Amino acid sequence: MNGFCKATPLGLQDTNTIHNAWKSRMHHLIQSPLLWRKLNRQATNETSLHGESLETLLSQKCGQIAFRNFLKSEFCEENLDFWLACQEFKTLDSPQELTQKAAHIYEEFIREESPTQVNLDFHTRDVISQNLQHPSPSCFVAAQKKIYSLMENGSFSRFIQSEQYKVVFDAAPKQRGLGKHRKALRIKNTGDLIQHDSKAISLQGDLCLLHKD
Repeated sequence: MNGFCKATPLGLQDTNTIHNAWKSRMHHLIQSPLLWRKLNRQATNETSLHGESLETLLSQKCGQIAFRNFLKSEFCEENLDFWLACQEFKTLDSPQELTQKAAHIYEEFIREESPTQVNLDFHTRDVISQNLQHPSPSCFVAAQKKIYSLMENGSFSRFIQSEQYKVVFDAAPKQRGLGKHRKALRIKNTGDLIQHDSKAISLQGDLCLLHKD
């Protein structure tokens, strides 16, 4: 035996049954509130990005890279590096990890005369120094907020007028168009399977999936 099962050709009635079941499934998917909520959420995120939101920009890897490149041109990329380090620090649970990471952040960004020291007032730096004795996930929250405000009110307002921002801005519609093109091809290919009896095995597999749902 060659290990393959011989597919039984589908009759017209079986094909119509599969076709109707597939149409019903697609109709249910299109009418699903969950689908539209996801699409609306995605559209909102993209609109927020184009609406000049630093928070949304930093939530995306491409946005972080583009903004850091811009900050580098202004010789202040340490602001974003510090903010990202604080974001990671807040996710730590182990006391040992907190102690080690807190010391590293302090040495790199807080300590006076550090090459990558961020612009913080004396009081904020002093509070952090005291918190290093027993570091907690909130150890750098106040400092992180100050640096975020500094970026938002300073560099970011210039960034949205720059070429780097235009690259990020233009990339979103292209990605959106590529996704729609791929989705259209998937729907077209699925429709082709429904219309040809020569794809009996694929049609039978789709029918089994429909019955399982």
